[in-house]
Amino acid sequence: MIRVVVAEDQKSVRAGLVLILGSAPDIEVVGEAGDGEEAVRLARALRPDLVLMDVQMPRLDGVSATRQVVGEGLADVLVLTTFDLDAYVFGALRAGAAGFLLKNTEARDLVEAVRTVARGEGLIAPAVTRRLLAEFAAPTPVPSRDAAVLDVLTRREREVLSCLGEGLSNAEIAVRLRMAEATVKTHVSRLLGKLELRSRVQAGVLAKELGV
Repeated sequence: MIRVVVAEDQKSVRAGLVLILGSAPDIEVVGEAGDGEEAVRLARALRPDLVLMDVQMPRLDGVSATRQVVGEGLADVLVLTTFDLDAYVFGALRAGAAGFLLKNTEARDLVEAVRTVARGEGLIAPAVTRRLLAEFAAPTPVPSRDAAVLDVLTRREREVLSCLGEGLSNAEIAVRLRMAEATVKTHVSRLLGKLELRSRVQAGVLAKELGV
């Protein structure tokens, strides 16, 4: 069972999210929060598998709340955003969010997104992906990070990182590189640790940024 805390300040929207997730046989909503501070408090108290986090909330915004939840290792965070809030998306990415989903996502896609992130795989809504890739693929005089940071990786870990840059799932990487899915998860975990990254989404963006 995937245990989820839903953090959304609009009661009607939150009720809808809870209803959708609660209808899935493998998902249980264990807590609801109307602001960022409550989301962090519930994450600490309940230790859910995932927090579904709105970015715009009172008292503590979703980006700051994500930074605390991820920083303390309390849960993965799937961020809900609207199409025009790039600044929040980039902030949540740096904070370690495991996924980004638009608020107008269909119910079935929301449920599947929760399952995907709960499996330890990052997820970005296609519309958000296009904007992220455009941002990080734009030519810059000096890269924000030097390619030398990748020297700590083995050849196999570099190959996995390249696949993350393409947005591939663990299963897809396993097929591409002809290895067991469990082995892929191990490589992902190790490269995140070596690169001091909080999520595979961050790793994917780094791969794009450095042209891996």
